[in-house]
Amino acid sequence: MVRPARGDSNTSAAVATEPVPGTAHGPDMAKVKAAIRGGTLAYFVDQFDIYLPIVVLAPAMGYFQSASISAATASLISSLVFASTLVARPLGAMVFGHFADTVGRKRTTLVAVAGFGITTLLTACLPGYATLGAWSVGLLIALRFVDGIFLGGEYTTAVPLAMEWSPKHKRGLYASIITSTSPGAYVVIAALTLLLLQVIPSAGPHSAYLQWGWRIPFFIGALLAAGLFRYYQTQVHEPPTEHTGAKHKVPFVRLLVSHPKALTQVFILMTGAWLATNMEAASTPNQLANHVMLSSKQVTLTMLVVNAVAMISYPVYGMLSHRIGRRNFYIGYGIGVTVFGAGSYALMMTSGHGLGAPLGYGVVLGLFTIGTYGPIAAYLTERFPADIRSTGYGVGYSLALIAPAFYVFYQRQLASVVPSHLTPALLIAIAGVLITVGGALGPETKDVDMSLDDAPTTG
Repeated sequence: MVRPARGDSNTSAAVATEPVPGTAHGPDMAKVKAAIRGGTLAYFVDQFDIYLPIVVLAPAMGYFQSASISAATASLISSLVFASTLVARPLGAMVFGHFADTVGRKRTTLVAVAGFGITTLLTACLPGYATLGAWSVGLLIALRFVDGIFLGGEYTTAVPLAMEWSPKHKRGLYASIITSTSPGAYVVIAALTLLLLQVIPSAGPHSAYLQWGWRIPFFIGALLAAGLFRYYQTQVHEPPTEHTGAKHKVPFVRLLVSHPKALTQVFILMTGAWLATNMEAASTPNQLANHVMLSSKQVTLTMLVVNAVAMISYPVYGMLSHRIGRRNFYIGYGIGVTVFGAGSYALMMTSGHGLGAPLGYGVVLGLFTIGTYGPIAAYLTERFPADIRSTGYGVGYSLALIAPAFYVFYQRQLASVVPSHLTPALLIAIAGVLITVGGALGPETKDVDMSLDDAPTTG
């Protein structure tokens, strides 16, 4: 007798005994490994592309804007460049999730990868303010928006594909390996930017870095996309049909009508996750430069170390979620974000102007903000049934991006309540509450079986 997963009827599948990999009834381990490698590479390339404007363009935004604009306007433009990619991702998740659930995971992944690879290449070729005036930054924002659509499609297809190939007892670990490439990508970009700033002149509007040096990481991003496309084309296979389910004409409508509770619960959790992430990845570098008074090289070095430590923690979080349960993990981790994440940010901002203390507090900040993503790939794919899994994963992951993407506006409003440099700490505390509440509202999923045959009839 098949019973629903413990917690509520919205969960994606039922608890069942899973075939042992390598047996006649288990998955082909070569295909499993290829899918996990593909998901890991895809997530790395995705995150590499996402962080390009935050790290690489930060020292080069003068190329796209007038030298006479105010600091507030420059900060707003930088936030819009970052936000344009984020707000487009839910649209990409809906579009590509539809085709992943109706046409197939692999073919849809190939289209998404090709799309963001071409868009990244076009971004690397953009002319600047001296050539196009204000149109230059407008084109940059537009291309990042289009890029976000394809990026939203890429992880909507590649991650469920990898999880559907994964054995149940390994999903937490494999998910954390995949998502650990997010801070890993930040580390790579930060190291590359540090190297470029070290060997290429970057001072002044006519410096080599502002004119062409920033383009190098974008060209690298386009090359990575080309390599990822080739890998999926030749190595990765479509998951077993019993794990992908029947083909519905409108999976997004089915998600909204049949699984509103699951989507709402995931939305709450992911809103907290994205809000904490934006404070760590996007707001912290600006505050370190403008309030703690670190140099651009010191800021980049600090963020490199912070994300390197966070990357190492992801597999620990993934395995912990399998041992204690995904639900318990998110309830506890959200409390950690509120207490340790917000606390370490406040201490970092009041620690003086040296490098050592901000670096130490920054490491704690990384461990208790972006660690939410350790088991997230496993949790979200376990949360929705097979026939709408890509749509559920992509929309659940991406829809919550929109509100946190405009964090600059929230900080301006909160500045009337607390000092402006401490507004991120307050937002991190709020993010932790959302993660805890989101986790508590959901069921336990670690023992969910991906098989269609064991999926519940209600959801």
